[in-house]
Amino acid sequence: MPTKHMLAKFVSAIGLVLTIVPAFLVFKGILTLEENHHLMLLGTIFWFLSASFWINKDN
Repeated sequence: MPTKHMLAKFVSAIGLVLTIVPAFLVFKGILTLEENHHLMLLGTIFWFLSASFWINKDN
């Protein structure tokens, strides 16, 4: 069963992917700039809400 720590790391990884990948998709012409902004905002929110639960925490 996954722990809260592992779940927070997974959500953080999703947030990082949503922050990085859309920029490349805009460059390729797959996403519009507005879609990029929405996905990057969502990724930023995911990252900041979830990373605080596992960064600088002991095992």
